[in-house]
Amino acid sequence: MPRQKSTHVDDPKAVGERLRTAREAAGLSQRQLSFTGCSPAYISRIEAGDRIPSLQLLRELGRRLGVTEDFLATGSEVRPQAINLLEAEIALRLDDVERARELYTQSLENARTPSERAQAGEGLGHLALRVGDARQAVALFEQALVDSRMEEWQVPTLAESLARAYSVVGELEPSVAILERCLAAFEQIGDRVQAIRFACVLGYALSDSGQFARAEQVVSKALAEGRESFDPYMRARVYWARAKLQLDQGDFDGASRYAYQALAALELTEDLHYTGLAHQLVARIELERGEAQEALSHLAQGWPLVERTGTPIEQAQFRLEEARALAQTGEREQATAIAMDVLGLLGDAEPLDGGRLYALLAEVALDLGDEDEALELYEKAAALLESAAGNRALVDVYAKLGEIYERLGRTDEAYAYMKKAVSTQQTLSVPRK
Repeated sequence: MPRQKSTHVDDPKAVGERLRTAREAAGLSQRQLSFTGCSPAYISRIEAGDRIPSLQLLRELGRRLGVTEDFLATGSEVRPQAINLLEAEIALRLDDVERARELYTQSLENARTPSERAQAGEGLGHLALRVGDARQAVALFEQALVDSRMEEWQVPTLAESLARAYSVVGELEPSVAILERCLAAFEQIGDRVQAIRFACVLGYALSDSGQFARAEQVVSKALAEGRESFDPYMRARVYWARAKLQLDQGDFDGASRYAYQALAALELTEDLHYTGLAHQLVARIELERGEAQEALSHLAQGWPLVERTGTPIEQAQFRLEEARALAQTGEREQATAIAMDVLGLLGDAEPLDGGRLYALLAEVALDLGDEDEALELYEKAAALLESAAGNRALVDVYAKLGEIYERLGRTDEAYAYMKKAVSTQQTLSVPRK
């Protein structure tokens, strides 16, 4: 007897295509979507148009994917949740913070699937970073990871965001751990692109924590594998990672070479944010090389981009590089005015960011020839950095304090700070178990 035509679906092939599209939009595999009574193999047959699922089964599949059974059965429903998430992402990219917050909050409240909850929570985490609340960002990213019901490497953008947020609050150990796990996973499955991506970010975190030997190993391997890529983003990642490592180790000529290559790669893209930050990286290196005018040229090119897309902390760091460059060219009044403006931003900064900004302010004071002011600012930087987890910035601040006290003839204080610098560096250099 021939099978009776189904009346609750329009066409089995179309049902399969809608199910596959909704599943992929939710970021789920057939196995992740499956449940008791609906195996991955059965889902595969539905998507191929070989099986007609019941309305009850379509309802459960729709609940897990954030669509209704009517959409899966006939395509009659537009997915407002997906539209909201897309509009929220666009608003975030356009720096419309309030609109993005409204849409992500609405999406989180209306989320019907793990993927939707994770996407909305991740978006709110990026908003928290944008306004300088890194601790809230960590909490939101952590919850988004839980909501996703996936391993870190299965949601790489979220994993990288969480690791970066941990770095911002000065907790480098969990940041390094996340990046190490993701790198190992991508190397194991042979995903070269993601492995290079996480190797570069891991290189930054290891360098910040003073683990230069491990950073050298990771970044060198990424550079060898990624420098011939035709993808400008991948080339920019590996050159940037190498430039930062060279800069942190005091090789300013080597850092300059790789920083210019990173900038050239980013200029092939339309990424205004990182192109602006690349100009800042080049400027910082040029300042270390004594090329203040060249630094000012790059800062002038990069500022409109960072002013438009950067976080408050990124903008403050950028302005302080400008103040340093102006001080080195003799523009004392302008340098002082910028430094005073930035001081007003430090109240709400995280300890790590605040410590780094005070250290930059101290460098401006040194360039202006005011050692007493520099000493006071470095002391404030040290106090903030000491309240964060161990980091390379604290080693540099201790060393600077030791140098200043030595020039002032205060040998006991100089010795104490040099000892602290060495002790902190040795602590950072010990690999974490």
